[in-house]
Amino acid sequence: MDEKRWLADEFEANRSHLRAAAYRMLGSRSEAEDAVQEAWLRLNRTDTTGIDNLGGWLTTVVARICLDMLRARKSRREEPLETPVHAAIVDPAKDPEREAAFADSVGLALLVVLQTLAPAERVAFVLHDMFDLPFDEIAPIIGRSSAATRQLASRARRRVQGTGEAPEVDLGRKRTIAEAFLTASRNGDLGALVAVLAPDVVFSPDATAARYGIGAMRGATAVAEAFKGRAQAAQMAIVEGELGFVVLVGGQVRVAVSLTIEEGRIAAIDAVADPDHLEQIEFSVLDD
Repeated sequence: MDEKRWLADEFEANRSHLRAAAYRMLGSRSEAEDAVQEAWLRLNRTDTTGIDNLGGWLTTVVARICLDMLRARKSRREEPLETPVHAAIVDPAKDPEREAAFADSVGLALLVVLQTLAPAERVAFVLHDMFDLPFDEIAPIIGRSSAATRQLASRARRRVQGTGEAPEVDLGRKRTIAEAFLTASRNGDLGALVAVLAPDVVFSPDATAARYGIGAMRGATAVAEAFKGRAQAAQMAIVEGELGFVVLVGGQVRVAVSLTIEEGRIAAIDAVADPDHLEQIEFSVLDD
């Protein structure tokens, strides 16, 4: 009983933080409350003896719940709120003072912009820019490498600030690099592969993608060896706003790969093959 009371007290001490994080990710107070309540239920089903930082654990759980909710919402093509954002946030029929405080804590304009971001972008931006979580801790939540997570947050930040695409590397240059990677992979050209990879490039597959024979790895030589001769069926694509490629079988995407390109080289490669996740990924195949 003492342990249950302690958990309840610790959860209540973190509730405001968790609700604020969930609200910024979801843009809906009712959905944020649902996410926090689900975190409480999961906490009660979890053996907490191995948890050193309960607040951090709860933040991670809430973030994963919010990401699932955002992806489910996106796959159903639903609007994030049943009513316009300003009406849903400040509802006089409920608790106008509390609703207004929630809205003021974020800002209506920011909420509107956040709703335009892809789920992974939104979670990465909120957790890093608003709650100071390191990219290394955010990456496992969204299933991306740290480098890809950093780029997602950076792209979200530019959209929030209205500055558009980063000027240092335009889309045309990125496509040239991505095409060079695919060509070198298809031709089995190890030297050309190494040339387009950053020395500390990271390959991060999900569990399903890893079953195709390439596990997580780091380093240009290791990644080049793994991809040598492998991209025969890959097609260049925009995957969740990033250049990458997809493997289609019978018109269905089986693997989606996004490339994080920094300073003219590929810094991270993220592969998704889980069917449920693939259903939620937006991609468009590019013409040759």
